Amino acid sequence: MSNLAIIPARGGSKRIPRKNIREFFGKPVIAYPIQTAIQSKLFDEVMVSTDDPEIEKISKKFGAAVPFLRSSHNANDQATLADVIAEVLGSYQKKGRSFHFFCCILPTTPFLLPEHLSQGYDHLISGNYDSVFPATRFSHPIQRAFKIKDGKASMLWPDMIQTRTQDLPATYYDSGQFYWMTVHSFQREHKLFTKNTGAIEFPENYFVDIDNETDWKKAELLYSVKSQIQK
Repeated sequence: MSNLAIIPARGGSKRIPRKNIREFFGKPVIAYPIQTAIQSKLFDEVMVSTDDPEIEKISKKFGAAVPFLRSSHNANDQATLADVIAEVLGSYQKKGRSFHFFCCILPTTPFLLPEHLSQGYDHLISGNYDSVFPATRFSHPIQRAFKIKDGKASMLWPDMIQTRTQDLPATYYDSGQFYWMTVHSFQREHKLFTKNTGAIEFPENYFVDIDNETDWKKAELLYSVKSQIQK
């Protein structure tokens, strides 16, 4: 079985400028997933998909391959993750290389460890899933969610107001770290989630999905705490 790690890292980032190569505790944040993927020994190749020469240089420095630059079409705000993956797989096929599985690892994942990737891969294989990703449980039942319009509150699911909290099913959200998938399933569906997608649960605050400056500061605080605990 041949596996490809795809780390998508375009140069443009509006909420956190140059986010993918911003320094995080002594090295560019993209260095963490690159090194984690390499250390896992799960992949025949660890590659970075980027349109940016500086990101290309840094990625290669930390051991990733950058066999081609991303097209301008897939480097804008409208391009989806699926579009980027399709371009990567297609470019490899043109070079005569194909893979059975790929893992798309997001570039701002400093908490990711090799064992997390192994756990996802094992779940993908043992469950015969199309794809697998890490998920975290909501700390409060989303069935009790409400909206506010013109200062007035109304529940999204009014029929749940009398249901006891302990009787409501647990709900989860995407941790935003990585996505394992079979190449065949992706080429069939052109999306990361299918009717046969599995998930592995990680505790709340185990990861931080870094999308803005507040997330970045939260990640720095959590990383600092974890580093102190490990000493």
